[in-house]
Amino acid sequence: MKIKILLVEDNTSLGFIISDQLKSDGYNVTLCSDGAEGFTRFNSEKFHLCIFDVMMPKKDGFTLAKDVRKVNSEIPILFLTAKSSDEDKVEGFKSGGDDYLTKPFNVEELQLRVAALLRRVNIEAETDEKDTYAIGSYNFDTINYELKHENFEKTLTKKEAQILKILCKFMNQVVAREDVLNPVWGQDDYFVGRSLDVFITKLRKYLKEDYRIQITNVHGIGFKLEISE
Repeated sequence: MKIKILLVEDNTSLGFIISDQLKSDGYNVTLCSDGAEGFTRFNSEKFHLCIFDVMMPKKDGFTLAKDVRKVNSEIPILFLTAKSSDEDKVEGFKSGGDDYLTKPFNVEELQLRVAALLRRVNIEAETDEKDTYAIGSYNFDTINYELKHENFEKTLTKKEAQILKILCKFMNQVVAREDVLNPVWGQDDYFVGRSLDVFITKLRKYLKEDYRIQITNVHGIGFKLEISE
């Protein structure tokens, strides 16, 4: 499997140029145009390197990096920015960045910095992401969003599938509400919190064919997908 890079750049033209160059170098690149979209994609897939613009709508690069670090403390983060002051660089490193490239930059420098970051953490282009999960007597296909049981079959919506995948990844463990809201919606305010409750109710209904399966509320914290023996 190719090394996967998450590129978040709100300048469409520059984003396509960087993406095309990295793809020509053999990387698999996902391009997002704002920080909220970038964080959602980060939590729905596994990446080996992040490249973030700093000045972006919805969620700036520094805030995005801080959110990513709450989820993954190891993944390399490279900032791209027009800001070159020492204060901005310090802020970038404090927010979790590993390297800093000031615009305008030449392509060769970008290539070298990407390669150096990947070497530094000894990245292997492998993934432990699962394409399918066994949930009791159900089978969940995360690629096609299909939830199947001998008495039930459902193609989930994208958000339903994202939520269920997060719960499956931490099966029999408590998952904080914000650890579902931020990856799926890119925010964790009151209104999306109510939406999450609606989605959880739907997933419980889909999983009712197996009495051993429960999605329990952990008061004041979040949810737990439990499979009893």
